[in-house]
Amino acid sequence: MSAYRVLPILGQFAPPGAKPVRHQVPAALPQTPHALQSYYEALFRAYGPQHWWPGRTRFEVIVGAILTQNTSWTNVARAIRNLRRQKLLSPIAIERVSPARLARLIRSSGYFRQKARKLQAFVRFLRDAHQGSLTKMFRMPTAVLREQLLAVHGIGPETADSILLYAGKHPVFVVDAYTRRILERHHLAHGKQSYEEIRALFEQSLPLSAALFNEYHGLIVRTGKDFCRARAPLCESCALKPFLPPSPEAAP
Repeated sequence: MSAYRVLPILGQFAPPGAKPVRHQVPAALPQTPHALQSYYEALFRAYGPQHWWPGRTRFEVIVGAILTQNTSWTNVARAIRNLRRQKLLSPIAIERVSPARLARLIRSSGYFRQKARKLQAFVRFLRDAHQGSLTKMFRMPTAVLREQLLAVHGIGPETADSILLYAGKHPVFVVDAYTRRILERHHLAHGKQSYEEIRALFEQSLPLSAALFNEYHGLIVRTGKDFCRARAPLCESCALKPFLPPSPEAAP
């Protein structure tokens, strides 16, 4: 019988006051040359559940995934608050609002005219391909839906995978700049590897679990923001410090 440890992972869309949902995540994953199990366990012990991705509804998560392209979450949160105040956080409302008004409301997210077009392209796709129903959309097989999303204007691999994982609970791993930076600094990846190669590294090394991938990516975001910075990284304080390869200066 496999050994399991129960790790607390908050349900993504639990109502206010709800107790955390507990998911079973394997304690002993198959050992890999990339030690991704050990990285996850060290980060979880250090920082605990991250409750990522922020969002009150599945559609709000999708809007956030599109708006967060090339900007910080602080700017996205401001744009989402504007949409919520104007009662525009639904597919029908986004499709009916004028592009100019939508762009003004999401101005804080940057590239706001382009992102307004992307949001409206997604809701048209949702209407045309899935009768406007997120439930129907997320019932599609993961690989099929991923290809459909990638064909929508403005949705690339990271955005598609964020939608699949965080809004649809499909077991795909989201690769972002933090993921690549951490792997490269730990010599688990190099600059020439593609998005798909790094995604495959995680998905082939770990159990295909949406709960696990959700928590792991949230922990990577926390680590990248607070410790593994692009400039002046705080390696001494990072939970992944024990896994850093020795620097060339330390060689005898």
